[in-house]
Amino acid sequence: MASNAQNNRAEPVLIEVKVDLKYLRCNEVEIMSFIRFMSAQPTIGSRVFQRASAIAALGLIFALSHAGWGQDKPARAEGDVPPILKIGAQAPDFNLPGVDGKAHRLADYASSKVLVVIFSCNHCPVAQMYEKRIKQLATDYHDRGVSVVVIMGNDPKAEQLTEFDYSDMGDTFAEMKIRAEYRSFNFPYLYDGATQSVALKYGPTVTPHVFIFDQQRSLRYEGRIDSNPREELATKHEARDAIESLLAGKPVAVTDTPTVGCSTKWAYKEANVEAEAVAFNEKPVTLNLATADQISKLRSNAGTGKFLLVNIWATWCGPCVEEFPELQKMVRMYGPRPIDVVTLSINNPDEKDMVLSFLKKQHAFGKNFIFDGNDAADAVKAFGTDWTGGAPYTVLIGTNGEVLYKTQGQMNVLDVRRAILKSLPDDYYTGQHAYWNSTF
Repeated sequence: MASNAQNNRAEPVLIEVKVDLKYLRCNEVEIMSFIRFMSAQPTIGSRVFQRASAIAALGLIFALSHAGWGQDKPARAEGDVPPILKIGAQAPDFNLPGVDGKAHRLADYASSKVLVVIFSCNHCPVAQMYEKRIKQLATDYHDRGVSVVVIMGNDPKAEQLTEFDYSDMGDTFAEMKIRAEYRSFNFPYLYDGATQSVALKYGPTVTPHVFIFDQQRSLRYEGRIDSNPREELATKHEARDAIESLLAGKPVAVTDTPTVGCSTKWAYKEANVEAEAVAFNEKPVTLNLATADQISKLRSNAGTGKFLLVNIWATWCGPCVEEFPELQKMVRMYGPRPIDVVTLSINNPDEKDMVLSFLKKQHAFGKNFIFDGNDAADAVKAFGTDWTGGAPYTVLIGTNGEVLYKTQGQMNVLDVRRAILKSLPDDYYTGQHAYWNSTF
């Protein structure tokens, strides 16, 4: 017979939590490690405790997803990522190419009273929102013997396209040069993405992650720049406080803080990129006929609650074919955001199979249409927006049917991406709309 204790034991509580992984910025290794930990815990009779544990678990998952908190040795499947450089350690040497075309070495900054090394990048929305503050830091301390050096330590080959949902570009050296010019960076911006040899010595957990050294190049502070990615909400400014203390010859009161941002993209994450590409390539590709009335309805964008990017093209159009892969990158990049990317072919309807074959080679799994008439002028009239019939033609339409951006002829990819980013509202990162509509 079962004991009273066994009879009175509370039944296990099953709580199902569904999380859309496309919004998570931690990887499956981190999530599964946590799930395995929770599964190994003894059964607990208290329903209240179980529910609280589930809520705490969900909170931790989301904390991991949108911000990486600094830690000495984050676990990963292939081994340990490098530990964060310890307070009191000497600055590791570096010799890295800069966007200015010069090689930059640690010794180049020997005369500086204080050296500020910040690991940052292009694509991370948190890092983007700190660009203005980093520029201001370099300006404010330029004449006070302080050097600010920014290093891009991510492996560009380890970055998934879906991680670019708030960016116009990734983190290649070429793209770093473009961002530096676009935002008028006034500090050295160095590339460590090829080998990550410098990042491996410093151990940045996220972007941005700051390391501040005294004149003897001993580490006196590491961690965040300030207390909030949204500048107006930041009430603590630990990086500035550390610099001021060192310039005044005083001890640094706060020597380390947790860092919040996008996790460093170490080379082992290249496997995630490969898996993402496989998943994209397995999605079905479809092509539907569209009447003139359906084209008019598409153009109106009524009731969708989303923005709409339409690319009008044809297989016989050289520039259309050339730019098509970039269009498909945008499908993948901005898939999590409230925007539909649609292609409209003006090939003749009896060429549907040929058009579909092209789309399949491009793995174009988005919304694809082909005009069902033999007179393209009817499609021109139905679509409007000042389209005169030339291909390619690209237009961005707002949620109320307003034209926000249009270009006749081959698109400027960065212009189109920035038009999208400037138009999209804040959804998961408050402050991004302001960032893309600001100049500094």
